[in-house]
Amino acid sequence: MMNAQIKRSLLAIGALLAMTLPAAADRIYVSNEKDHTVSVIDAETMEVVRSIQVGLRPRAITLSKDYRHLIVAASDSDQVEVYDIATENLVRILPSGDDPEQFALHPNNKWLYVANEDDALATVVDVQSGEVVAEINVGVEPEGVAVSHDGALAVITSETTNMVHWIDTSAQALVANTLVDQRPRDAAFTRDDTALWVTSEIGGTVAVMDVATRETTHTIGFDIPGVSPDLIQPVGIKLTDDDRWAFVALGPANHVAVIDRETLRPVRYIQAGRRVWHLAFNADQSMIYSTNGLSGDVTAIDVAAQRAVKTVKVGRFPWGAAVLPAARIPRGE
Repeated sequence: MMNAQIKRSLLAIGALLAMTLPAAADRIYVSNEKDHTVSVIDAETMEVVRSIQVGLRPRAITLSKDYRHLIVAASDSDQVEVYDIATENLVRILPSGDDPEQFALHPNNKWLYVANEDDALATVVDVQSGEVVAEINVGVEPEGVAVSHDGALAVITSETTNMVHWIDTSAQALVANTLVDQRPRDAAFTRDDTALWVTSEIGGTVAVMDVATRETTHTIGFDIPGVSPDLIQPVGIKLTDDDRWAFVALGPANHVAVIDRETLRPVRYIQAGRRVWHLAFNADQSMIYSTNGLSGDVTAIDVAAQRAVKTVKVGRFPWGAAVLPAARIPRGE
């Protein structure tokens, strides 16, 4: 048995090392469409520390619920790729269907709902077994995907049909369709799953939908001084868990809109890079990051202050982003 004095000394040394080692920072993963890479950003320094070579034209990107894997939609490779977080090596290729663009992972950490843009299909694939669970016919050019927090519903938006398609996840079957404004691009459920927010790129609006009735209850428009209305094209959307704010990427308007969820009105427009595509929160939602396609960079936005604090260059045409909390970075890195 270890001598008590030696044990105390080892514990003291360990504590001292922990104090002297720099604290780990959140890690931001960004998919770059034209470079076929994922940039890895240190969120503390806002510097790119390395790039991961992935499949062709990576777009949607997310982390598994246990933070062990990074999942990437390689659209032009017609596959979804799974990377080990610890090694950043490719560990699995999933049969995603043709042209996977966006996807959302079910809370069970198994079912991945994938929009297959070229086939008017939603493919449900088990990320653990690699098996296709279901193929569900939806509208033309499916794009946005969201899964409710309770896991009961998944939705797919179709750009050409201008619809939200509602899927019962227990049956893996389409149960309803709802018309929205032109070219719906993204969707997000509120934390309590009572409402769904949907962006419409060409319509220039955000629809707030009642999940129970599957009808639009409010339509939100945007007006940025000095920016032509035709450039205001809502795409990515994120909602804060405290029901206070909605952040909307406005595409070629080069701004991120902040919507007060109580009044359902935009209260601020934050200048970002050129062609703002998608958004990702950090774990405590104190920061949100925008991917800016044409300027090839990522903008860090302070959520409380509602202002951009830093922009970092990444690869060509950054599209999606996902944030790994510092506490979940594997030991030894």
